[in-house]
Amino acid sequence: MIEQTPKNRISDLTALLARVVVGVVFIAHGLPKATDLQGTAAGFEAMGIPFPQFAALLGAGIEVGAGAALLIGFALPVAGVLLALMMGSAYFFAHVGDPLVGGFEMVLVLAVAALALGFAGGRFAVDSMMPWGRRRVRSEEKEAVHAA
Repeated sequence: MIEQTPKNRISDLTALLARVVVGVVFIAHGLPKATDLQGTAAGFEAMGIPFPQFAALLGAGIEVGAGAALLIGFALPVAGVLLALMMGSAYFFAHVGDPLVGGFEMVLVLAVAALALGFAGGRFAVDSMMPWGRRRVRSEEKEAVHAA
């Protein structure tokens, strides 16, 4: 078994904290879209987003659903990729040409944070209790034994 050193515990705790904060931000941005799909679709249409009604539903679903998945640590790679793609489309449709300060930096930070947390979400995640997470932990344990 891999020994949980103070450094490992701190790393897992900071990953948990980051997942919770970033997940809450995505949920907070997605809930208004979900509660006013018609208004969101109208805004998307004004930005030139194709299929605005579908895009509004998809955007709200990704931000709330994948944001919640990120928060609890479930299906982290999928959640991270979906959220990063969502922020990529937000950049393309709403922020192209914006200056770094006061423009697209929030979209960029959220995309990269979601992607990073999707692939390095720490042991305090639902994924670590799932079969795919237990296989990863066993693989890391074998590597640690062979390295010693």
